[in-house]
Amino acid sequence: MIVPRQVQTSADVAGHYDELDRVYREVWGEHVHHGLWRSGRESVRAATDALTDLVATRLGVRPGHRIVDIGCGYGASAARIAAAHDVTVTGVTLSAEQLAIAAARPGRLEFMRRDWLANGFDDGAFDGAYAIESSEHMVDKQLFFDEAFRTLRPGGRLVVCAWLARTGAGRFEIDHLLEPICREGRLPGMGTREDYEGMAQRAGFRVAGFEDISRAVRRTWTICARRFAAKVLTRPSYMRLVASPRTHNRSFALSVPRLIVAYRTGAMRYGVLVFDKP
Repeated sequence: MIVPRQVQTSADVAGHYDELDRVYREVWGEHVHHGLWRSGRESVRAATDALTDLVATRLGVRPGHRIVDIGCGYGASAARIAAAHDVTVTGVTLSAEQLAIAAARPGRLEFMRRDWLANGFDDGAFDGAYAIESSEHMVDKQLFFDEAFRTLRPGGRLVVCAWLARTGAGRFEIDHLLEPICREGRLPGMGTREDYEGMAQRAGFRVAGFEDISRAVRRTWTICARRFAAKVLTRPSYMRLVASPRTHNRSFALSVPRLIVAYRTGAMRYGVLVFDKP
């Protein structure tokens, strides 16, 4: 597990997304996750929708299911899954800014500002659960899996899309790529595939699948870099955001080139992990 030199708390995670809310929405869109490019010709919207659709497929959702979106962002994935598959989706987020947008979405949806690690849901409340790039922000990743196991019914499934560190990453990769990415992106830790599978099994899950889709998602960050640079050059508010010492999360801009390099070199991977509750 890669752990940043500065401790990152749930409050830090919430502050990151609240402070950079406008940047995320204007630079990337309503999904706060990578896009998935199979052909390479997809638009950003089509690519981000494609990742959501992949999660729904791996989850095996069926009409009438009750699903929980752990770290729901602006609720775009929850809304797409609920509408396409006739299911009810409950989403939780730490961010007040994200909740304000998610809560306005119509459909069989419920959103709340809540820490997944103290979620208060009943045992066996859900038929399925998914976490798209939110497990990285969990202060206690073992508890993340424990709570997923507890709140799923027997036979339920958990799908996790996660930023993963290369197994056996070298000291240069850790010091100059992975640890700074954790610190700048408010990640309390970044695990390997083996870390995730081990924690899931300790919680009681059975490992049902793994897919490395790093090559299909990595162009997310070159697009973000290009779009963000254009904003900085043309919008004074973006220049002030980057330059002002009062911006607590401005260092995240440094992580964008690090992420590009980390994916290109294989120091960081993007995995889709599937776990079943017996």
